[in-house]
Amino acid sequence: MKLHEHQSRQLLSGSGIPVPAARLAADPAAAAQAAAELAGPVVVKAQVLSGGRGKAGGVKLAADAAAAAAATAQILGLEIGGDRVEKVMVAEAVDIDAEYYLAALPDREAGRLMVMASGRGRH
Repeated sequence: MKLHEHQSRQLLSGSGIPVPAARLAADPAAAAQAAAELAGPVVVKAQVLSGGRGKAGGVKLAADAAAAAAATAQILGLEIGGDRVEKVMVAEAVDIDAEYYLAALPDREAGRLMVMASGRGRH
């Protein structure tokens, strides 16, 4: 099962795991409204089913609603990992002390779930 980041956040939140507030937007005006509702610096993130969004220009910090709209206009329509960006997630910006990557994958040979964790993503 592949999930967009906003879908993963909903699952985590629904399980009681705290996640920063976020809104989905399909156009710059909706992103501006989302940023205004979140009332502070935000991060605008392309919603595609591939990694490398930041390096491809699909993740941008925005100080306010106008900057969120501008970032969204730049991100929508990008091609990232073979997928065209049609929506962005506008999320509260947070200070990050450390970042970790976690994946749960089926190990078909062993017939069980394999969990991988790393302190580093792609190069």
